[in-house]
Amino acid sequence: MDIKSFWPELGPSIQEASVYFDKYKNKKIILKYGGQVMSDQSLSKAFAQDAAILRKLDIDVAVIHGGGPQIKTKLESQNLESKFISGLRVTDENVIKVVEDVLLNEINPDLRDAIINYGAKADSVTVRRNNIIHIDKAIDEQLGFVGDPKKIDTKILNNFFKQKIIPVIAPMGMDNKGQVYNINADTAAGTIANQIKAERLLLMTDVPGVNDKNGSLISQLSTKQAMDLIQDGTITGGMIPKIKTCISAIESGVNGVVIIDGRKSHAVLFELFSNLGAGTLIVK
Repeated sequence: MDIKSFWPELGPSIQEASVYFDKYKNKKIILKYGGQVMSDQSLSKAFAQDAAILRKLDIDVAVIHGGGPQIKTKLESQNLESKFISGLRVTDENVIKVVEDVLLNEINPDLRDAIINYGAKADSVTVRRNNIIHIDKAIDEQLGFVGDPKKIDTKILNNFFKQKIIPVIAPMGMDNKGQVYNINADTAAGTIANQIKAERLLLMTDVPGVNDKNGSLISQLSTKQAMDLIQDGTITGGMIPKIKTCISAIESGVNGVVIIDGRKSHAVLFELFSNLGAGTLIVK
């Protein structure tokens, strides 16, 4: 395999990266793609290229995408208000329609096609086509149609991996009555990582990682330290579900969860294949 033919100039050097190739070969890596990286064309292309490269290196990669900025824009265009409780979007009957439209008809096919353009096989996984996320009930009545993912259909995902296809997953699920729910994409990614026993979970975000009270980046946190930072108010807003996802994933056996700065081009390659890393690593 001629790695030079598909390796990006702006990524880590092949010489440095090659040391790590065997570490992840035939392992499962979950990439959560969201935030600013989605609305910046060059960053989203770099992300799609990174995902394709992992697949070419015989890594079983799955992508879960968010949709926050695009959903917000569409809601505003329809004069619908966005409200959040503890970082989760309040989702009524009108909002769920917009969420489904944006995730399933815009973001998901665009991302799938971008990965295919970089020479890897990819396919859409959505609540309407081949649902893998089963919901028991809403998290909280105040939140409306926001579901807590309970069971993941790992058989569907493992079939994709056997065929060397990247599943591109929209974060929506369904209950046994056919009701569709919005799911926080970080939570969905963590639950999937837990249930397929992933080696790594990478959560892309719009910040360098987790900051302390002085605004300095924390490069590594234990799960206990992370909970303490939520309780003392250091970690707030949309970072709360991210951190809770990290803690749950670690406790379920995922080896490492990293909150990485998606604003850095080829952040995925730098995190996995260089000694620089690119964010905050959460460990047991």
